[in-house]
Amino acid sequence: MSENKELDLAWQFVNETNRSIFLTGKAGTGKTTFLHRLKMHSLKRLVVVAPTGVAAINAKGVTIHSFFQMPFGPILPDTDLNASKGFNRKFSKTKINIIKSMNLLVIDEISMVRADLLDGIDRTLRRFRNRNKVFGGVQVLMIGDLQQLSPVIKEQEWNLLMHVYKNGFFFSSHAFQNCNAITIELKHIYRQENPKFIKILNEIRNNTLSTDAAAELNRRYIPDFTPEPDAGYISLTTHNNKAEATNRAELDKLTTNSYIYNAEVDGKFPEYSYPNKENLELKVDAQVMFVKNDSSPEKRYFNGKIGKVIHLEIDEVVVHCPDDEFNIVVTPEVWENITYSVDAETKAITEEKIGSYTQIPLRLAWSITIHKSQGLTFGKAIIDAAGAFAHGQTYVALSRCKSLEGLVLKSKINSNQIISDVNVTSFNIQREENAPDENVLMDSQKQFQLDMISEIFEFYEFLYPLNRILDIYYKNRTIIEGSVESTFLPIRECIANLLKIANGFNTQLKQLSEGEGLSEDSVVIQDRFKKAIAYFKSETGTKMVEPLRTFAFTTDNQAIGREIAKHLDGFEDLLSVKMLYFNGMFNGFNANSFLELRAKSVFSGKEKPKKPRKTIVDGTSNIELFEKLRILRNDIAENKDLIHYQIFAQKTLYEMCETLPTTKQELLKLNGMGKTRVEKYGVAILKVIRAYCEQHDIETSSDMEIFELSKPKRKKGDTKKESLTLFESGKTIQEISDIRELNTNTIIGHLASFIPSGKVKITDLIPETHYLELKTLIPKKKFENLSDLKHQLDEKYSYGELRLVLEDLNKD
Repeated sequence: MSENKELDLAWQFVNETNRSIFLTGKAGTGKTTFLHRLKMHSLKRLVVVAPTGVAAINAKGVTIHSFFQMPFGPILPDTDLNASKGFNRKFSKTKINIIKSMNLLVIDEISMVRADLLDGIDRTLRRFRNRNKVFGGVQVLMIGDLQQLSPVIKEQEWNLLMHVYKNGFFFSSHAFQNCNAITIELKHIYRQENPKFIKILNEIRNNTLSTDAAAELNRRYIPDFTPEPDAGYISLTTHNNKAEATNRAELDKLTTNSYIYNAEVDGKFPEYSYPNKENLELKVDAQVMFVKNDSSPEKRYFNGKIGKVIHLEIDEVVVHCPDDEFNIVVTPEVWENITYSVDAETKAITEEKIGSYTQIPLRLAWSITIHKSQGLTFGKAIIDAAGAFAHGQTYVALSRCKSLEGLVLKSKINSNQIISDVNVTSFNIQREENAPDENVLMDSQKQFQLDMISEIFEFYEFLYPLNRILDIYYKNRTIIEGSVESTFLPIRECIANLLKIANGFNTQLKQLSEGEGLSEDSVVIQDRFKKAIAYFKSETGTKMVEPLRTFAFTTDNQAIGREIAKHLDGFEDLLSVKMLYFNGMFNGFNANSFLELRAKSVFSGKEKPKKPRKTIVDGTSNIELFEKLRILRNDIAENKDLIHYQIFAQKTLYEMCETLPTTKQELLKLNGMGKTRVEKYGVAILKVIRAYCEQHDIETSSDMEIFELSKPKRKKGDTKKESLTLFESGKTIQEISDIRELNTNTIIGHLASFIPSGKVKITDLIPETHYLELKTLIPKKKFENLSDLKHQLDEKYSYGELRLVLEDLNKD
């Protein structure tokens, strides 16, 4: 296939440009072979879809409706896809990542795809990628032959769609009209070798059957033809009931015993996608057709090969084909139903088997429908096209045959059987006038690389999250504390400057490229590119990355806090992608390297959980206490049906964490904590703070008002011994906590001090399973503090457990 110039041109357009492509060609020109080669050797991250289940299985892809979660009815431009009922539009994170990271979408059997469905694909891709680009900026390869199967549109559906589209074919869609696709037609026919037969097929395909060609074709009209039993002919007819009736009648004529072969279905494999009968009935002397290529190295049969059953066993069938000198022992073959996923380590889009269908790869083959013959090749065929009712049916039937000599007509072919759609004819004329050549390829390759370079230096999308943060701050500045304005105004100024410089840089590169070849091969462009990378990396690092490292904010309003945190996360994700590009491209631009970085960028920052957003002002180190007091405040508010800041304000919460009051007198000194609040909530607040201080061995006031007791102060050693005494008497940690009116973590801290002496074992304080699991998990984690570690682990592990295991590990 390497000597085929159209195939080579298609390969270069797919792999070296970002142009969308309609790859077409007559039957037998190698479209399917091209697709398989693409899946095996292309460096682009691709997904393959097809309009029907059988087509998807044959292409080793998934259906359009399944992958894009589309409704089966008409899709109008103003249809809210997300509001549709009867199907799931909530995309999984895995699928969203696949959509965001793929470079190429392949749609097989595009002739069967309706215009509204292609527009639905466009809308879905825009939703998860670039809303301003056709197909969201994804390159789309559409493979198919418009002279073959056409889209199925019911009358009531067309009544809705006719006001939007000129016709139902994919090329009438708004997405195709706007995507600037090029069309490449494969010319070399691999299936037929006879020039006379090829000429006849071309005239039928183009609805220009001449008198001489019709006469030559109709010489194969043999109305009373009855093939010899072993001749290997198959009959092609227009309607399914005709084919089924013929096969049933022929099978019943045989007096040999029947064998039933039951398919094995494993996992997910929908019935409409079954590639063969679920209960296959065969007899010796039955004429059969292989419905799959031989998966063994011998390659003894192919999809469409005709033979005769000569022997049957429980788990195998022996078939002899007319032109073979050997018999074929046929055992069950496996068809796989796949879905796409992302490899956890390589981040590559991988095909994942979700189901399989195992069956003998044979079907009765005295007759099949023309529709089901699509994609098959026959040495000998009897064709009855008298009932042709759809565009392309006659052409599909005749083009299945390898030669004119192997063809028998049950009825003469005339213009009535050659049904052609005027819309297809008109489209074919247009595309032939605009066929791409080497010059178009070079321009497309150059533009592709310029587009990639432009993407590296594009900062426009940074403005939305940045402006949202500032807008929220300006509308709520009285309840937000932190350096929002002083951090983000300089960043916005930096972005405005980078946008201006990038615009000039792109203009300069475009001018330079006119006298140069590809950007990655140009010394001049590479030199300018490396200087630009160094400048943008320095500006981004010093004026955006560094300020954000020290930025923090606080607010009483949880909804506002979440909104700011969301846009801050989005901004930082964009920033991490830019730094990935700048670091990865620092030594020069390379198209394939950039595609790898772009795919990796989808997962940048997502490989491990984000650290908890710092929502307290700079200088506060007692984050764990901050969280405990915040939870206490929310619990009290919920129990008393109050708003959380009516208990105490965010500013007061911060002050508590800084001053660590442990008496009512100290609590009264805080801003916002009057006598009424201290009376109502002081005991609960002070209990949390004192427990925290004891856990962390922080020196506190000697006043014990928190317990409203006038007991003399006890030494820390004494209080620990009290806890040990109660523990040795058989009390549980919770019981000790209740008796002593102390936090359970405080009791655990008391008892832990006796682990070195052997009076208490670590497994007395935490479940043994947790202890063993944490001893394995913690050394694998990177964390800044206990709170950071807690957020990386399962919620079942408590702070006390983490602290105990950390101390145990440090001891070792």
